[in-house]
Order: sequence, then C-alpha cells, then structure tokens
Amino acid sequence: MTATINDLRTGRSLVSDELFSSIVHFVVVHSGETQQRAERITDQAVAFLATVAVSTEPMVPSDDVDKGLHAFILHTANYAAFCDKHAGRMLHHNPAPGGPGRSETAVRAAALALKTARFQVFDDLWTVNGASVAQCDSDCGRPYGS
Repeated sequence: MTATINDLRTGRSLVSDELFSSIVHFVVVHSGETQQRAERITDQAVAFLATVAVSTEPMVPSDDVDKGLHAFILHTANYAAFCDKHAGRMLHHNPAPGGPGRSETAVRAAALALKTARFQVFDDLWTVNGASVAQCDSDCGRPYGS
C-alpha cells in the first residue's frame, strides 16, 4: 500500500484547537513568524514531541521547530499533561551547555523519525542555520513508516 497525504498524522491533531492556537500565537508574537508559518512550526513541534515520547534514540529539533517547542514548553500545565499522556513522563528540555549545537545529521535523523512515525513533515522547516536538511531526496515517494 502506498501512503498518501491523507494517511499521515499531524501534530495539530494531538492537542486541542485552543492550545494549538495559543502556541501559534506565541510563535507569531515572540518569534516574528507569520500566522501560516507559525501554524506549520507548531504542528511540527507537537509531532516532534509525540515522536520523542516513543523513541529510544535521542532526538534534536531543527532551528525552526525549536521555536514551537519553546512556545509549547511555556504552556507548562498543558505541556506536562501532553508529556504524561504521550510519554508517561516529563520530556525535559536538556540543552547541552556549551555544546556544539544542532548537527545536520541529528536534525535529519529527527525528521526521518517523524516520517517513520507517519507524521506529515514539512521539509522546509527542518533546518540547521537556515539550510534544509530534510529534503525528500532518497525517501521521496516511499511510504512513510515503511
């Protein structure tokens, strides 16, 4: 069976419309993103967290997706409830002090993990220093999750 866009999950579907809108608003106001871009960023951030919740490997968000993660984390009660529901534990934000930052390899692996988890992935938001690292390339046309 071939996956179609309708077969893919969205991060947006995992939270209430009210929470989604609040996170989006925060991304617009505090990150200077347009409404449409903030919606896409927020969708990817929620999908990232849902994937992290069941992953056995460490995952790293992109520069763009990180904006949505920070906005969600600041909705502390909702964030804690989401973590409890999807991971059974708190998903702590643990940046490495003085670390090397995001690597293209780590961000690419995270985008692929979302695809494998059958989430719709907006490749242009999976960036490191402004450059997309999640282009379709070798996995274009293959069913996500296979």
